[in-house]
Amino acid sequence: MSYLEKIDKTRLPRHIAIIMDGNGRWAKERGYERIFGHQAGVESVRQTTEAAAEIGVEYLTLYAFSTENWERPQAEVDALMSLLVDSIQRETPTLNKNNIRLAAIGNLNRLPAGVREKLQACISETAKNTGLTLVLALSYSARWEIVNAVREICEEVERGDYLRDEIDDRLFAQRLTTRSIPDPDLMIRTSGELRISNFLLWQLAYAELYFTPVHWPDFRKDDLYRAIYEFQRRERRFGK
Repeated sequence: MSYLEKIDKTRLPRHIAIIMDGNGRWAKERGYERIFGHQAGVESVRQTTEAAAEIGVEYLTLYAFSTENWERPQAEVDALMSLLVDSIQRETPTLNKNNIRLAAIGNLNRLPAGVREKLQACISETAKNTGLTLVLALSYSARWEIVNAVREICEEVERGDYLRDEIDDRLFAQRLTTRSIPDPDLMIRTSGELRISNFLLWQLAYAELYFTPVHWPDFRKDDLYRAIYEFQRRERRFGK
């Protein structure tokens, strides 16, 4: 029996977040430059997104580019930005065909103007789709997001919009870039690393964490189904 057949379609995680790790190591193992691994990872994005949409997952967030990634060699950053633009342009018709809506979180102002333009165009073109919401975390860091939310709340308190005692977890969550997105139920990290690397620190408070040794370029639909199956085998208590 395949993992897809083992999944209970009535108990799917509403939101799955993925740290797509291992592109560079996958390429190095084959004697190629790191960018070759990023290019190969595009197919994994395509298959994972299709699988999530087909099975009925509502939200899929992919950690595509962190704020720390800006510190990589300029040639690699430039190649990643070019790959991002090309992929967004090429995949927009497919997203519409599959009724998938694109969204993005992160410090998007740091992205090159051309990337922001193509990204916003795809977001606008897919805005009316009602199936899976695909969220790209770009120039994203959880610490940046949390500090940004604190600054916003401080400004609102100074203006008199809120009293200090009115600040609670719900108000704080509404100042995050994920304010319109439910918290992840399941977080997947590929390539065997056992950490969450500054990704959705607030939102992952009660998520189930799943780590797989599979490098991202080798991650396929059945790998996603296995993660969902393992998720469904766990008992979620939410601290109760």
